[in-house]
Amino acid sequence: MSDLIKTLCPYCGVGCGLEVSPPAQANRETNRDSKGNPVWKVRGDRAHPSSQGMVCVKGATVTESISKDRLMYPMMRDSLDEPFRRASWDEALNAIASRIKTVRDTSGADAICLYGSGQFLTEDYYLAQKLFKGILGTNNFDTNSRLCMSSATAGYYYSLGSDGPPCCYEDLELTDCAFIIGSNAAECHPIIFNRLRKHHKQNKNVKMIVVDPRRTTTAEAADLHLAIRPGTDIDLLNGIGYLLLRWNRLNIEFIDECTTGFPSYTEVIQHYPPEVVSERCGISIHDLITAAKAWAESKRVLSMWTMGLNQSSEGTAKVCSLINLHLMTGQIGFPGSGPFSLTGQPNAMGGREVGGLAHLLPGYRLVKNEQHRTEVEQFWGLQPGQISPVPGRSAWEIITGLEIGEVEFLWIAATNPAVSMPDLERTKAALKTSPFTVYQDAYYPTETAEFAHVLLPAAQWGEKTGTMTNSERVVTLCPAFRPPVGQARADWEIFAEVGRRLGFAEQFAFTSSAEVYAEFVQLTRDRVCEQTGISHARLAAQGPIQWPEPDKKELQSLPKAVKRLYTNFRFSTPDGRARFVAHHSRGLAEPPDPDYPFVLTTGRLYGHWHTQTRTGRIEKICQMHPNPFIEIHPRDATKLGIQENDLLEVRSRRGTSRFPAKVTKTISPGTVFVPIHWGFLWADKAEANALTHPVSCPQSLQPELKACAVQLVPVPTQMDSSEYLPSNAYSETFSPPISV
Repeated sequence: MSDLIKTLCPYCGVGCGLEVSPPAQANRETNRDSKGNPVWKVRGDRAHPSSQGMVCVKGATVTESISKDRLMYPMMRDSLDEPFRRASWDEALNAIASRIKTVRDTSGADAICLYGSGQFLTEDYYLAQKLFKGILGTNNFDTNSRLCMSSATAGYYYSLGSDGPPCCYEDLELTDCAFIIGSNAAECHPIIFNRLRKHHKQNKNVKMIVVDPRRTTTAEAADLHLAIRPGTDIDLLNGIGYLLLRWNRLNIEFIDECTTGFPSYTEVIQHYPPEVVSERCGISIHDLITAAKAWAESKRVLSMWTMGLNQSSEGTAKVCSLINLHLMTGQIGFPGSGPFSLTGQPNAMGGREVGGLAHLLPGYRLVKNEQHRTEVEQFWGLQPGQISPVPGRSAWEIITGLEIGEVEFLWIAATNPAVSMPDLERTKAALKTSPFTVYQDAYYPTETAEFAHVLLPAAQWGEKTGTMTNSERVVTLCPAFRPPVGQARADWEIFAEVGRRLGFAEQFAFTSSAEVYAEFVQLTRDRVCEQTGISHARLAAQGPIQWPEPDKKELQSLPKAVKRLYTNFRFSTPDGRARFVAHHSRGLAEPPDPDYPFVLTTGRLYGHWHTQTRTGRIEKICQMHPNPFIEIHPRDATKLGIQENDLLEVRSRRGTSRFPAKVTKTISPGTVFVPIHWGFLWADKAEANALTHPVSCPQSLQPELKACAVQLVPVPTQMDSSEYLPSNAYSETFSPPISV
């Protein structure tokens, strides 16, 4: 094996290429982490088309966490009030297979659930799909992508006929107008933001508009920052549409020949004149007109969004409302333009391609579609009707299923729902009722491990080989460059072994992840996400490849692969036309009121990732972000008698948390912000999602994690550093007892 390994960063959906190499022999004694483990060197891969050699602090330090606090071997216990004991793989896997059989025989397959992750490799995802949706006959496989990207998936489907971002990163450097809404890209997707920012600085005619209740680092770089009130995104987008229509700045030919539903859309946007939108959004009419003029006068408009639109009870409607602006101006299908969803997790895109939500099947298929089910059944060699026509339980429906006793077997892998789910006290109470929970992860302890009966050690990034797809549809091979620690196994191997122990050896007779991927891509043939021309061998030899990429050996007549979708202005709908999907604004699911007068919004920080399972073990990042906090505007702080670092108790209708105050004008009056990263292992009573609610978008079933109503109560004493555990002390403090 070469000393230099090309791979992909395992954090956000930007998909930055990395080059990893072992520490030089001469430096192995000095180049170690705080626990004495040799640290592999990492740098950006200049040859990777997406990141061009750039890397953020997370990618630059990722190897520092590989060996820290790992789950080394399977552990089991009969009840949650007992300590774990060490177990063999045979014992653990037999127990899992036996429990699955029992539950399926006595209560049916729909009592069995798997909750996975956008941090799976595509091969992990695929075998989980095949096991649950195919062999077991239940669609109860959902992932944490339900919490981050499902509204984008639904919005693309309703408007364009299929999932799949139509844009590419090259568009960042070709656009005339970048419209960023609900995304702090400078911190959450820093490498692609750097590409956009460079283009913006070098071209004075290029406009950047940022829509966000906070004056984030992204907003600081913008020509225009629209600090709208939380929940008024549709008002703003319909208001821009109103002005474009009034000014007759439309692409009539595109609307007539390539879309449907425009008359209904015009009826809706007539209700959003500037004076109404200005009042609802809390912005000036001048700024609204400025934003609309940028759309009207730019030849190439590129919109980008993430959780600010998606994590909403009207998330799908928000995404469709944004796409409507592209359709009315014909801003899609050519360089520098289009609606571009920035994916949250490293392989959430791969998960969507492989069917990694409870209503999907591989190849951008739907479980409700009879033809789609038949195609997958035939490919997997199943009996007709084996795949259920009923969508499975979403992430939150798994929790409610536990509450009422309908979920009797829960398998959680590569995610940490005891921190990331909404309404955490209710979530944790439901997890405690689970009759049998399997938790599969690389690290230990985590908050979710407290609710497990069986712990399975998973090989993590760098210890298993597979593929990931980034936000611009580029597939990269991520080879193993070191052996798994302890007895850890790749996720796909664990799913395959359980399948074999359930009696399906033929269906899971894979000896390598390359074989798994080769099977999966056959299900993408003739689909929007065509990948039949991609293989592990080709990726290893050629480097990253963007789909659609058909097998050219079989399809010589196909045109050269394109970087963008819909360049012929034919869409994936039955009639080939994109659809205007008009919605009125409903606002927040839980607006502020006299009892809970503030709106809480949540988000990520530059250095940390999700629930700190990995980044919380990296010293440099913990020094950057040592403690949680709450941002509050000086006007609100004065009313409450709050000063910098004073402790604030934040109360919602569901729970209570405490944070030191960060008094800043970057947040709008009446709104407060807390980061999402701290669970109970990392700080005391500082869980953002103890406050949030589970009300979800009816189309995407994505919870409104971005906003809830809260009240703020000053805590009499000053913030004391003992309120929060040092980031390097959690494991000794919180590790549950283990009997060996």
